[in-house]
Amino acid sequence: MFEVKDLHVAVGGAEIIKGLTLSVPAGETHAIMGPNGSGKSTLSYALAGRDSYEVTSGSATLGGVDLLTLEPEARAAAGLFLSFQYPVEIPGLSAIAFLKAALNAQRKARGQQPMPAPELLKLLRSKAEALKIDQEMLKRPLNVGFSGGEKKRFEALQLAVLQPKFAILDETDSGLDIDALKVVAASVNTARAPDRGLLVITHYQRLLDYIRPDRVHILARGRIITSGGPELALELERDGYDKYVRAA
Repeated sequence: MFEVKDLHVAVGGAEIIKGLTLSVPAGETHAIMGPNGSGKSTLSYALAGRDSYEVTSGSATLGGVDLLTLEPEARAAAGLFLSFQYPVEIPGLSAIAFLKAALNAQRKARGQQPMPAPELLKLLRSKAEALKIDQEMLKRPLNVGFSGGEKKRFEALQLAVLQPKFAILDETDSGLDIDALKVVAASVNTARAPDRGLLVITHYQRLLDYIRPDRVHILARGRIITSGGPELALELERDGYDKYVRAA
């Protein structure tokens, strides 16, 4: 479903991703773990098409679609979703208006009509309630004044509403207390589906206690050094990253 082959990415002229290969079949959840500076966020930004993240060689496809030839909005329309480590604030744009615009843009790309307002409001209320998001929060400017936990819950709400083919969750546990972590993890688990893939990027094992991956990949110095089952995350929790950094 999702294939990355021999990917090289440079930022500001410095190569950060150095020949990364990754395959995530439909219906599976994979986790990428690695120390600070290993290239985890660089990978997610490059795949999403963020400016200044230059792919110098390699390929990335989603369902056979060449993502690297597409603009960021076209990648999203093709079914790619990115949950940011640090969601941005957009003053003057309400959270509900943002969700409406995002959802209807996706529908337009698929040749569908905009979702009728009553149906859209019903959908948003249902998904927000499941994430314990207050309805008043949807009326506030996007992420403005939101706590770290609120921002991550809203990212989870976007995932629930947009229903992408493939979701990259970049340190979605950052800034969450244990209760918020459980709620967000439950939402991510709900998003699992036979025709959808998930890639969870994290530093720590604790998120994987709640989102149990099918495979775990260790990223160090821009390459995946080793892969294994969920037990690999437990090993990292016990022994740390040192031996993998040395191997890289």
